[in-house]
Amino acid sequence: MRFVMYLIAPIMLLGCNDTDEISDVDDTLSKQEMEDLQFLKEEEKLARDVYLFSYDLYGQKIFSNISNSEQSHMNSVLVIMEKYGIADLSLTERGKFSNGILQDLYTDLVNIASRSIEEALYVGATIEDLDINDLNTFIKNTNHLDVEVMFNKLNCGSRNHLRAYTNNLQRLDMSYEPQFISEEEYNTILNSSGEKCNN
Repeated sequence: MRFVMYLIAPIMLLGCNDTDEISDVDDTLSKQEMEDLQFLKEEEKLARDVYLFSYDLYGQKIFSNISNSEQSHMNSVLVIMEKYGIADLSLTERGKFSNGILQDLYTDLVNIASRSIEEALYVGATIEDLDINDLNTFIKNTNHLDVEVMFNKLNCGSRNHLRAYTNNLQRLDMSYEPQFISEEEYNTILNSSGEKCNN
């Protein structure tokens, strides 16, 4: 069985990068890099908060384990933001977001997750699919090595999370259909082993 989820609003922040050169010397980020980091901080919070919501409903360890990982992702983004003096716009209250698109997305996702454990797992896969797609864009937008390294580590984690949610769906005789990354990238992720992301 397949669930198909259609998200109403576009989520990705698209930007352009005028140079392919990577530098860790310049201490000034572009406006696009700053916006990407601010968005990403809240996007990781969205993942954490949705998974905590699902854990409260179903008590499945996958949700608590990955929510802890998402908190680590939030911390990693914050380290970079503090290094470059970027304001953290995220709200501390669970389920609350300063970005209106993410607020609406959170509401939609928890409503879907509340229907069943299967749909909660599908929501998890959807979030990781979206995260990978956004991180792929953010990596292209930056010319700072430390920022790129952090993005890549988070992307690695999101690939592991996508594998975990997909594997759990398969055990329930369900399948996930990628909505943001390509079918080719999705299959490459699934056909690869779990990765170590903190090296």
